[in-house]
Amino acid sequence: MNKYLISSTKKSSGKTILSIGLSAILSNQKLAVFKKGPDYIDPLWISKAAKKPCYNLDFNTMASSDIKDLYMEKSHKSNISIIEGNKGLFDGVSLDGKDSNAALSKLLSLEVILLIDCIGITRGIAPLINGYRDFDKKIKYKGIVLNNIKSERHESKILNAINEYSDFDVLGSIYNNNDLAITEQHQGLVPEFSSRRSDKIIQKIKKIIKSSVDTDSLLNKQELKKNFIKTLSKKGLSQSNIYSNINIGIIRDEAFGFYYPDDIEKFKSYGVKIKWIDSIRDKSLPNIDALFLGGGFPELNSSKLSKNKKFIKSIKLFIEKNQPIYAECGGLMYLCNSISINNKSHQMTGIIDADIKMNKKPIGRGYVNLSVTKHHPWLRNSKIINAHEFHYSSIKFNKKRYKYGFKVTRGYGVNGKSDGILYKNLVACYSHLRSTKQSNWIEQFLKYINNIKNHEAKTDI
Repeated sequence: MNKYLISSTKKSSGKTILSIGLSAILSNQKLAVFKKGPDYIDPLWISKAAKKPCYNLDFNTMASSDIKDLYMEKSHKSNISIIEGNKGLFDGVSLDGKDSNAALSKLLSLEVILLIDCIGITRGIAPLINGYRDFDKKIKYKGIVLNNIKSERHESKILNAINEYSDFDVLGSIYNNNDLAITEQHQGLVPEFSSRRSDKIIQKIKKIIKSSVDTDSLLNKQELKKNFIKTLSKKGLSQSNIYSNINIGIIRDEAFGFYYPDDIEKFKSYGVKIKWIDSIRDKSLPNIDALFLGGGFPELNSSKLSKNKKFIKSIKLFIEKNQPIYAECGGLMYLCNSISINNKSHQMTGIIDADIKMNKKPIGRGYVNLSVTKHHPWLRNSKIINAHEFHYSSIKFNKKRYKYGFKVTRGYGVNGKSDGILYKNLVACYSHLRSTKQSNWIEQFLKYINNIKNHEAKTDI
């Protein structure tokens, strides 16, 4: 199998653009796509380009065995896989690099495509790339891609330095081009689900990358090695109909769309029926037993959300009837009284007696460690949970006071100390959970929903 990790020397070097372009070019192959880290937005773009789900590989929420299992499960039928790294090749939280892109490349035996941002650099590229080679000689490099080339003269100087002082193969040069820019919001690239022009943008990127990078060299036509399947365990999701009686609503529209695809697949593996909901256009919730409301950009759609009064009334009624709801980040914001952005305020559902304000700088950003409190209604089998947060919004409570499902030991959450606002059977937090071995929140959530259904059935008799 051809297995490539797209990495760089630093963040914001163009890794996502290259990953989108290559995914679109290779979408007619047996392709598998992945993203290192807890990101939502980049995987949505890559999924759109590749025409298949992009899965997150994250050392924070997954053990090495989890990463191997998920990677094997999603790639063993492919002849090429593309993994977009995060930050620089050797960057990570730990000093020893055990959670870095380099560590992932060694864990999964990936060849690294090193993307170099060439702004302001010529001959200096030689010691840079040679330093990367020498820093960890166990890394396997496919080659380098030069990005942000200013002119032919600029490119010539860089190529001459590489040829003279290093043995790296150059896979291509990407010239500075405004067509490669995807508009950024405060959390990064505009998410695919909120961009009406996403197809056109992807096609432009595909065209430019195809003319700039030697993609044929990435497909050397080798057959799948017969022993490849033996090198990694081939554990897939076990299928069960244990919760086939449960209908879960998941809101997905322009405002909400941050969900891990393997989490959605895990719901389905238990036999759960998923009903997709549009909070902007639907007038009421369908017949469901529970609601999962993920993150997104409700602040950019606050006017539309505010106008759908019937849908807001439907959600309030659902919660007041003690039905289970789990909400994350953007979902939490939507359940508050209002969202204020650019000196304008729009009314939201008013379920949580608090107001949301958008800030110019992030309030909570990065990995989070959560300690489950005795008040959490369904996470009883987990003590410490690794998650992540990324929000520019802050929350201001009014008169009502709430209990919390989590104590924050690292990160910010709601107030720097707690996360997981509790009200009736609602859990609303800024942190994004991932259902893995360290915290199988989906299974515990389903058990809780099932208990409520059984209780309701008994009281109806």
